[in-house]
Amino acid sequence: MTNRIQALLDIEYPVVQAPMTYIARAELAAAVSEGGGLGMIETLTPEGRADLRRVRELTERPVAANLMIQGWKRDPSIVDELVAAEVRHVFTSAGDPALFTSRLHEVGMTVVHVVGSLKGAMKAADAGVDALVVEGVEGGGFKSALGASTMVLLPLVADRVDLPIIAAGGICDARSAAAAVVLGAEGVQMGTRMLASHEAAVHSNFKDAIMAANDDGTVMLDIPGNPTMRVLRTGLAARVAAADPNVKLLGRITDLYFEGDMDASVANTGQVSSRITDLQPASQIVKQTWSEIENALREGRSRLGEHDASSIAG
Repeated sequence: MTNRIQALLDIEYPVVQAPMTYIARAELAAAVSEGGGLGMIETLTPEGRADLRRVRELTERPVAANLMIQGWKRDPSIVDELVAAEVRHVFTSAGDPALFTSRLHEVGMTVVHVVGSLKGAMKAADAGVDALVVEGVEGGGFKSALGASTMVLLPLVADRVDLPIIAAGGICDARSAAAAVVLGAEGVQMGTRMLASHEAAVHSNFKDAIMAANDDGTVMLDIPGNPTMRVLRTGLAARVAAADPNVKLLGRITDLYFEGDMDASVANTGQVSSRITDLQPASQIVKQTWSEIENALREGRSRLGEHDASSIAG
């Protein structure tokens, strides 16, 4: 049996790799898709756009592309590149989905829109998107400082919007995926967990910092001229969070990601880093996350005690 996300995206496991600028490249995306999930290619960088085609040398399975709508407005030719690369699924974010959903549907693409609020979810549904990624404020990267957590936002949207939902924010394994399913999701999206995979092409210093983080290991930074961001509380970010008067916010993000210089920029990372303690192959992450959900639910049921849920209710 398949649920709506599996059927919509034509994947074995409804586990999606998050779109991470500079990082969501061909090798990682292919590894996720080969594992039965849905890999993702970012399209903000020239390297990412080139990988829309290069990923086909690595896998024949479905691979999605991410489109940040604000960037797309400046360069609508990206749609032609997606068509040429035979992309079937597009995850849109950071803008009004009504601007481009019809255009993507016209060329035969599935549209999944990322939202961080009930208002955004209802607006996306009105725009005609096929599914939603509902992301709580505990996720890494750009976030609304007023956003709700996944625990609150996911059931709120599921109760009000009749679309298949992929949950994001705070998910790294079968236990957290099981919670998402109970709250109304039919799939999950993971970024930080995929960063701590063998195939993620980031420097070992970044991966080590993720695995070393504890429950206060991330911080929301509200930096003038930038959106609010959830980042690892380390290196430059730790100094910014401590209001160091001598700190200068540097923008050398690629030096952090690929050279391991944690003082070069700030590292977009979710709170779930505190639960990640090892590196795994991406395919293993995908399979274990979904296939072990039933075990996680059984363990949860056992904690109800001797009586099952129906006898308790009665």
